[in-house]
Amino acid sequence: MSLFPFSAIVGMDDLRLALVLNAISPEIGGVLVRGEKGTAKSTAVRALAAVLPPVAVVAGCRFACDPERPVADCPDGPHASARAVTRPTRLCELPVGTTEDRLVGSLDIERALTSGVVSFEPGLLAAAHRGVLYVDEVNLLHDHLVDLLLDAAALGVAHVERDGVSVRHDARFVLVGTMNPEEGELRPQLLDRFGLTVQVAAPRETAARAEVVRRRLAFDAAPEAFAAGYAAVELELSARIAAARAALPAVRLPDRELTRIAAVCAAFEVDGLRADLVTARAALAHAAWEGRAEVTEMDVRAAAALALPHRRRRNPFDAPGLDPGQLDAALDAARQSLDDEDPDRDGPDVDDLEVGDRDDASPGGDADLGPDAGAPAGPDGQAGADGVDGVDGDPDPGPGGGGPGSGAPAAGEASAGDGPAGRPSADQAASAPVGTAAPESVVAPSATFRARRLEVPGVGRGVPGRRSRAVTGAGAVVGAQVPAGRLRDPHVVATLLAAAPHQAARGRSGPGLRLSPADLRQARREGREGNLVLFAVDASGSMAARSRMAAVKAAVLSLLLDAYQRRDKIGLVTFRGEAAQLALPPTSSVDVAAARLADLPAGGRTPLAEGLLLAHRTLARERLRDPSRRALLVVLTDGRHTAGPAPGPAAQLLARSGVAAVVVDCETGRVRLGLAGALAAGLGAPLLTLADLTAPGAAPHAGPDTPGGRRSRPVAAGPDGAATGAGLAATVRALRDAA
Repeated sequence: MSLFPFSAIVGMDDLRLALVLNAISPEIGGVLVRGEKGTAKSTAVRALAAVLPPVAVVAGCRFACDPERPVADCPDGPHASARAVTRPTRLCELPVGTTEDRLVGSLDIERALTSGVVSFEPGLLAAAHRGVLYVDEVNLLHDHLVDLLLDAAALGVAHVERDGVSVRHDARFVLVGTMNPEEGELRPQLLDRFGLTVQVAAPRETAARAEVVRRRLAFDAAPEAFAAGYAAVELELSARIAAARAALPAVRLPDRELTRIAAVCAAFEVDGLRADLVTARAALAHAAWEGRAEVTEMDVRAAAALALPHRRRRNPFDAPGLDPGQLDAALDAARQSLDDEDPDRDGPDVDDLEVGDRDDASPGGDADLGPDAGAPAGPDGQAGADGVDGVDGDPDPGPGGGGPGSGAPAAGEASAGDGPAGRPSADQAASAPVGTAAPESVVAPSATFRARRLEVPGVGRGVPGRRSRAVTGAGAVVGAQVPAGRLRDPHVVATLLAAAPHQAARGRSGPGLRLSPADLRQARREGREGNLVLFAVDASGSMAARSRMAAVKAAVLSLLLDAYQRRDKIGLVTFRGEAAQLALPPTSSVDVAAARLADLPAGGRTPLAEGLLLAHRTLARERLRDPSRRALLVVLTDGRHTAGPAPGPAAQLLARSGVAAVVVDCETGRVRLGLAGALAAGLGAPLLTLADLTAPGAAPHAGPDTPGGRRSRPVAAGPDGAATGAGLAATVRALRDAA
């Protein structure tokens, strides 16, 4: 099967450069590719693996040991006189639904317990050694799996300490993660551990877009013939990568350039020193790629443009990005400081002049990455002069270049203070005559705060997160169960209790127990899950007239930040005027929700029932799409309804469907009608005020449970009837009785 050639990719200089630098020096720590859908992220990664030089491995070794430098403690070793074979560089893809044992490997527990055979099954980290590990939609992967990936990528070694087995093996690979920011961001601590990051977008130039389509259609029509046209360029690129790898150990990093790296990283106020290390490694790799014996300012600039965008300090709802002007200013300041320290230096050297000449190009833009004037002719007979770099006359702006999606306004800032032209401010809306609908206005949110946790009652089985109690693959052991398939997490006490009554029938003689597969029990663990938090926000005139929307928006932004930290999906329903609107369909992109909320206008009548009915329909659809993710409805309103039917029937419909809800009463003033309390009673939900959301202490819960909102942790029994909370004494007694 032919893959789309790496050198035939149109544009995307930053992406291709970041991939090549990691191929030269995997110690950089991988590359995170952020971009909208349909921008050939996966195509570029798969094409990279095809141009990487072949590798020599020890025949029969599952850990791809190098025959010239075999690992002394390889689990499949020793390899003193092993035969060497050469194979292409391997591309391993990590699916979103993978498990920890599939990633790092595991002990075959069933064989170990029933047959006494210790057998370690390697995972994807071992399979990817000396190759490429590709994680599509890495932002949807669970945090602890991302942490394991990044640990192995940074250290070059995988440690497996689980199931009573201790294994260490090399795991040096090119880690590439791709993600669509619309589906949610990675946590900052995980984002920081990716070596480089690239923001990709479809070209906006007509000629470039047409060339992309032309090449793709030609490839789909005749993959082998299209790939053959770029075979020579691909071989040249593979040879250049191999030469850069060989030259990398001899490349020198002068103290002047190391000082420049430190100055640039300090100028961006990045946390820690990982940015400095990654930038230095990437600069060394870039110098080797360009065929230089030592690092220059051009290499530092190219490396910093890829290593710093996701490490700069930013507000919670800002997307990662880097302003090229800031980078140029930081480099200029560093150059001036270095020149002041070295008065004998007359001025910029040749490399410094090259940096200025190439500022209009992408960082380190490499014309040799794709076919140039000597590239093969395309299927339509045109010469390859309009190839990878020729078509892309103006490269795509880098991350943070000010384009769409570069980040929402910082929480608490007045991003829409006066509203659109022609709309009155909140103070003008407050002076509207009583009994009339307030004019439409846009109110800026107040400062955010740390919100208390709201959670769904009961125990769910949703995706791992940090909000509500759930049966998950990690957490405290609360019981045991018969494994549905392969045994992954054995519960030793429950297994022994299940086997003890059958020892006489099995003819046991002497110490020890005889186990059968039917005795095996798996631990039942309880941790936390992520939920779907749907906000139903009253944006009517009764809210805007009293200038409450600033406080309400601050409360929702605070809860959004809490949802981001707890790995929830979120949605936003607003109701005002004569109807309700789904302002944001359920998504994991909290920054998009923050942007929608900041621009939310207020004014008009209050169709409360319409808002509740739209929330019910939205939750019903999401229940079909993701039945394991439980939902929490947060209604922020003063309880008034001045348009449409009464909200009582809609509230009862939500209550009958089992939706967990919380009502936040936004009513203020000395005289209060208490309408939000009636709504909370209809929903069977607790009633909070805006002040309650900021109060410290235990989180209120949305439903009946133990008094005071505190939950007791029951001693659970497994479905097989074994009392897993019996304790050590009961276990000893059972074993003694069985003997």
